[in-house]
Amino acid sequence: MKILITGNLGYIGPVVARRFRAARPDATLVGLDIGYYAGCAPAAAGRPEGGIDVQFYGDVRRLPGEALRGVDAVVHLAAISNDPIGNRFEDVTLDINHRATVELARQAKAAGARAFVFASSCSMYGWADDRPRTERSPLNPLTAYARSKVYAERDLAPLAGGGFAVTALRFSTACGWSERLRLDLVLNDFVAGAVASGEISILSDGTPWRPLIDVKDMARAFDWAVSRAAAPGAGFLAVNVGRNEANYQVRDLAEAVAAEIPGTRVSINPNAMPDKRSYRVSFDLYESLAPGHQPVVGLRESIRELRSGLAAAGFGDANFRNSRFMRLNILTELRTKGLLDDQLQWTRP
Repeated sequence: MKILITGNLGYIGPVVARRFRAARPDATLVGLDIGYYAGCAPAAAGRPEGGIDVQFYGDVRRLPGEALRGVDAVVHLAAISNDPIGNRFEDVTLDINHRATVELARQAKAAGARAFVFASSCSMYGWADDRPRTERSPLNPLTAYARSKVYAERDLAPLAGGGFAVTALRFSTACGWSERLRLDLVLNDFVAGAVASGEISILSDGTPWRPLIDVKDMARAFDWAVSRAAAPGAGFLAVNVGRNEANYQVRDLAEAVAAEIPGTRVSINPNAMPDKRSYRVSFDLYESLAPGHQPVVGLRESIRELRSGLAAAGFGDANFRNSRFMRLNILTELRTKGLLDDQLQWTRP
């Protein structure tokens, strides 16, 4: 089996590649990445791209033709990855996350691929009442990032069929240790604050709900999706990925980190503007479809692995929110140096 992993040099990609290499030792793994974050691995991370057989450097908006040659499945991670970047670069976010995604799927189908797995997001539920959102619930995307996922799913669905299965994995909020670490994720942020300064600063009032999933469990879901058996008439599938027990309020995440890292102080901003991104999610469908690939990494384990990884990397930057561990900061740095234009395209070959 030959699998193309786009965005393989980001936060999730190295973990997915390692999972595939272990679970599918005979597979040929092909990577495609634009390289924004290729140099952002902590010193203790080793060689994050290990396990990839062939690496292409390129923009999914201008796909290298040879990248799809002989590919059986595409795991599509490449994207503008969060709300702060999406707010700053809204048109680019829609171009990459929506239009380029759909075009990639079209080309993959034409090239003979059998499966296209899209990294979607539960953020498309936006704000919701306390009833857990199912795949049939109304969508309420509040940001450019969330809208881009909604539009992509809408336009991917008609491409499914004729032996081409399209799976949109609506992931919970990612967390956990990766060789290309991000700290602009809620749990990772809290662990970094506890390790570096002994303090967690919650930027909201702490009440919003978030479902959480460790990157290792995200990789398990991709492993399931590339080979899922599509029933007749079910070539397209959108499914929430996570587990019901992993719906948390933000303040509960902070308290869990403080319990694992004694001496940590938690501060909440009671005067913060309400965070409208608050939703609980039902994962019953995923549990029924993928019983052998359910999430197994608990909250405590994610916290402990993050703490251990940061310690091994010698992390101690209390000002980490201004560091290169935040994706928007990296793009801003590259723009300031004149290496990226206003469309986030490289200005030099």
